[in-house]
Amino acid sequence: MNIGRYEVLDEIGHGAMGTVWRARDPLIERTVAIKTVAIAKLRQDDADAETRFLREAQSAGRLSHPNIVTIFDVGETDELAYIAMEYLPGATLRDVMNNGLMPLDLALDTTLQMAEALAFAHEHGVIHRDVKPANVVVTGRNGRIKLTDFGIAHLTNSGHTLAGQMLGSPRYMSPEQAMGREVDGRSDIFSLGAVLYEMLTAHYAFDGDSLPSIVYRVIHEPPAAASTLRPNLRTELVDLLTRMLHKNPDARPDARTLVNDLHALAASMARKPDIPPSNQVPRLLPALAFGTPLVVFLLIGLGLIVIEHFIEKSQPSIRTTQNARTSNVSMTATAPSTLTEDTLPDATTGPRQSNPIQTDAYLIGLDKKQVELRIKRTELLLEYTEQYPDVVQIDRQLEQLREERRKHVRQLQKNLKN
Repeated sequence: MNIGRYEVLDEIGHGAMGTVWRARDPLIERTVAIKTVAIAKLRQDDADAETRFLREAQSAGRLSHPNIVTIFDVGETDELAYIAMEYLPGATLRDVMNNGLMPLDLALDTTLQMAEALAFAHEHGVIHRDVKPANVVVTGRNGRIKLTDFGIAHLTNSGHTLAGQMLGSPRYMSPEQAMGREVDGRSDIFSLGAVLYEMLTAHYAFDGDSLPSIVYRVIHEPPAAASTLRPNLRTELVDLLTRMLHKNPDARPDARTLVNDLHALAASMARKPDIPPSNQVPRLLPALAFGTPLVVFLLIGLGLIVIEHFIEKSQPSIRTTQNARTSNVSMTATAPSTLTEDTLPDATTGPRQSNPIQTDAYLIGLDKKQVELRIKRTELLLEYTEQYPDVVQIDRQLEQLREERRKHVRQLQKNLKN
């Protein structure tokens, strides 16, 4: 099955508006995700739906940001309208939140990354309009957040305001959106506040047994105080959440102000961390269970490198002492039968001389540099993992140093023989 030039591999997901496929772009050998909607369905549901779907790609395609899914292509076939976008392996934030209460630092980091994405989008005239956990993908080992599906985004300078239409998910939509009024970026901030509330408490900010009851609470009722559901939350965090969920858009922070407030809050918490209640269980225990042994393993590796270095430095001294004892018993010096890089033949007569390899300043410098590079490599693995290519360069330098050391030792052995 092909969609345009793309070769479909399998289905990723299916919703009311269409299907998402994993596909291959044969031109550049790249795996992509393709969102498709039947053109007939678009035209049947809404005369403007086809235009709005294509506008999704045009608006989102203008956004190049680490926390926003990248749009590669848009097109139509005889039956389908499609958007080809970045393929993101990983779970949605909805999947993560379904596991239980999230640790506070992870909830704040997730919110900060989402706020960064929204700030960038708003500064480029794009409103998301459907911020919710299902539209956030957590990808990569470091928990990179990607905001996806600008399916009902529109440009703020567009003539099509979509006023009077209630677009978005009821539990996360803003009061002005629920009432069908024209919205701006502050509507996304309210939705993000509802997501943060849920991450902090494991409860919906606005819930009910029917759509009308949920919408009524969104418009008229404040949510229960987050601190009553999760004690010991910082006052600054509770106040920020209250401002994000304010019914009046003018009382909410804009996205860039929110980013700055979250950075300040994170810095404050780093200076004086909160102690979570004993009855709260972190929601990402599998991630922590994987990460902790990895860090311990790397630290052990660093220790072994240092120990190995000192063992190597001490072994020539041990051999020298043992040979000296043998020389005292037999009154003759015995040349070793096998010559290695770290052993040199002793003098045949007279007192034993110092091993040149032990005292050679150049070799000592090489050994010291090797240890420094090994330690630096381990530190890079711990701190940056796969983000930087420095480790490859250090491996090459280590190999060059080893080869240089071998050449120098061979030259020393050759000089001694002569």
